[in-house]
Amino acid sequence: MLTLLLVLTALLTRAEEPVCRLQGRPELPLFSKDGDIVIGGIFSFHNNLIDDKPVFNVVPKPLKCKGSLNLVEYQFAVTMIFAIEEINNRTDILPGVSLGYTIYDACGSIQLAIRAALALINGPGKDTFSDKSCTKSSTAHAIIAQSGSSPTIGVATAVGPFHIPVISHFATCSCLSNKNEYPSFFRTIPSDYYQSRALAQLVKHFGWTWVGTIRSDNDYGNSGMATFVKAARQEGVCIEYSEAIYRTYPREKIVKTVDTIKKSSSKVIVAFTSFIDLEFLLKELLLQNVTGLQWIGSESWITNRNLASKGSYIVLGGAVGFSIRNAVITGLKEFLLNIRPSDTPGLKEFWETVFSCTLTNTENTTLSIQCTGSEHLGEVKNQYTDVSELRITNNVYKAVYAAAYSLHNLFTCKSDKGSFANKTCENRTTTEPWQVLHYLKTVNFTTKNGESVYFDDNGDPTAKYELVNWQLTKEGKTQFVTIGIYDASLPQGKQFVMNNIRIVWADDQDRVPKSVCSESCPPGTRKAVQKGKPVCCFDCIPCAEGEISNQTDSIDCVKCSLEHRSNEQKDGCILKDIEFLSFAEIMGILLAIFSLIGACLTAAIAIVFFLYRDTPIVRANNSELSFLLLFSLALCFLCALTFIGQPSEWSCMLRHTAFGITFVLCISCVLGKTIVVLMAFRSTLPGNNMMKWFGPAQQRLSVFAFTFIQALICTLWLTLSPPFPNKNIRSYKDRIILECDLGSAAAFYAVLGYIGFLAAMCFVLAFLARKLPDNFNEAKYITFSMLIFCAVWITFIPAYISSPGKYTVAVEIFAILSSSFGLLFCIFVPKCYIILLKPEKNTKKHLMGKMPSKSL
Repeated sequence: MLTLLLVLTALLTRAEEPVCRLQGRPELPLFSKDGDIVIGGIFSFHNNLIDDKPVFNVVPKPLKCKGSLNLVEYQFAVTMIFAIEEINNRTDILPGVSLGYTIYDACGSIQLAIRAALALINGPGKDTFSDKSCTKSSTAHAIIAQSGSSPTIGVATAVGPFHIPVISHFATCSCLSNKNEYPSFFRTIPSDYYQSRALAQLVKHFGWTWVGTIRSDNDYGNSGMATFVKAARQEGVCIEYSEAIYRTYPREKIVKTVDTIKKSSSKVIVAFTSFIDLEFLLKELLLQNVTGLQWIGSESWITNRNLASKGSYIVLGGAVGFSIRNAVITGLKEFLLNIRPSDTPGLKEFWETVFSCTLTNTENTTLSIQCTGSEHLGEVKNQYTDVSELRITNNVYKAVYAAAYSLHNLFTCKSDKGSFANKTCENRTTTEPWQVLHYLKTVNFTTKNGESVYFDDNGDPTAKYELVNWQLTKEGKTQFVTIGIYDASLPQGKQFVMNNIRIVWADDQDRVPKSVCSESCPPGTRKAVQKGKPVCCFDCIPCAEGEISNQTDSIDCVKCSLEHRSNEQKDGCILKDIEFLSFAEIMGILLAIFSLIGACLTAAIAIVFFLYRDTPIVRANNSELSFLLLFSLALCFLCALTFIGQPSEWSCMLRHTAFGITFVLCISCVLGKTIVVLMAFRSTLPGNNMMKWFGPAQQRLSVFAFTFIQALICTLWLTLSPPFPNKNIRSYKDRIILECDLGSAAAFYAVLGYIGFLAAMCFVLAFLARKLPDNFNEAKYITFSMLIFCAVWITFIPAYISSPGKYTVAVEIFAILSSSFGLLFCIFVPKCYIILLKPEKNTKKHLMGKMPSKSL
């Protein structure tokens, strides 16, 4: 009975307790103000947390901030308060509705940022709730957060399922554009996707193809650098090294990064880091005096006054990077300077830090200076009071107004999407965060300074950047000079525009520094990538003969057309030289002269023979065949002229057929004379009457028959496949040979073969008749002439094949003239010698003498 009483007492006691109880400690905001609608804010007024390791035997202590105050974040928070107060004082936006704010300090920590976001949903909290259910609307209808991508990812992930809009002023990670993962995220700063691509275009614009990269080892740095590397490769830029840094890294890692920078050959560093992380690297660079490098910066640090005021110009002087466009916010400076800790209790630590005093009443006032309360912020100059660079501050201002305009559109039913299930416009008492989110997607307004604010489907604004350059003023202070702009809304290729403003480079140089792994390959060469190295490291290989490259850094050499060749510089194609044996060149002139001399000499001998036709030596050597032979020899000399000059259709057909027929006529005459000699001596034998079978008629018939066969071969040649002019562009790379193509090689060899056959036959018969008795036996001279003829044409074959270009024709002409002169001199000159110089031997008695013949 006692036990039952105790159980009932316990149940009744528990039933009196609230159903919903807050777990853990309440999170108190740094700044807060009540209103009909509350907008939350999360900023990092401190940079680090106290590293307190849990012991697991007691409840862990709450996380506490440490480190110096971040005055810029204080400026962001007060700007948010300024925007809310400005909206409350306006009548054109949210009339009759007061906005409140609740602002937390996340200390640069992801854990505290998420706790602050949950506190904004639940409210600051007490020990217990009086509700009988934990289900309730969010306290904050929108959250302005945060200055870093990683904490913002945590916040957006935590509040996304509750459909509470998160608007960031400084989280640029392109990963946050993924609406599947972050459906309630918006931002007033462009995504790093555009900045990374713009940085790659900037690097390419200045001709830097060999760069080093440094990134923050967080979502901001890793995602931004990944996009930059991809875009840089598309632009033909190579990365020599890629180092990651973070504020909590031990010094050994920072020193290792500095060593990598010192050992590298690239002169340009692309730093995609937060300004806090870069500060730690900068200290080590200053300590080791690493200067003279060209820094390319992201918007996170390129216009950071805190970084620029710490003597960093020695290392970062001449830095170039993209920044958010600067702005002027009317009335903000006065609001920043007139704020007091008595009005805003959250300013206590800020006030004590700025004025180096204490607001706490203590008995021992000798240890610190007591704040009087009459201090004025206008008397100090720091990052909080500096309004010359309101690039990110303006994003906070726009974020607050974006939330306000979405609320205004919701309350006024500005669009047909404003009415919900009850078909009425919402009021301030029933407003839900998801309704604000709904209207935030279509918000579109213009700020007082004329800047248009709207979000695309990914919750991103239009990407517009200023390109700034670190320069020194006459007073020795760092200033950020705008030297160009980047507007992603412009057409491709026109997004990046440089101003005509002087740029200061590293080491205060006026010339753009060079940063390439290999110097550019000039026209006339091609790039050959060095084995095992990036594509930006290459050797310059001269183009081969007949190939050119007319661009710098050409990957391949282009072949010239068959009728063109490369010039000496290998950067252009020029027409090949046309080559043929011409009458205008020395060799052509000499060959033509020898040809005419031979023809004239032959005519002169013919005249001598005609004048002395009745003398015994002319009559004894068959004067009819002698005159025919002289005629054919004259034609042989003259046919050599057809080989000189530019080939044409007629000259090609004439030169080979005339050569073949005239030489056969010539050899036929010699063969006839040889046979006559043999028959004449054979007929002197008793009972031999052979000369009657080889009289003048038979001699003419044999010459005609031999010549007719050659003429028939030539006729078939010209009918079936005649020679034709041809441009030989394959034998030589530097010139075009104008030549006569044989048409049918078989026909050409048949013509030569037939000539050779007759010459061989003539040589054999003359050799057999060389020792026949007579004072003037013509056979031995014919034998010698045929020996010369055969020797010339046998040596002609290899010489003809191996001779290049026009020399092929010259060799053929030389063979024609040599063999013709050989026949002329061997057969007719001895006779002319006797006729003109030894007339006493030109008698029948002398010719018929019984003197023994001399052997060859």
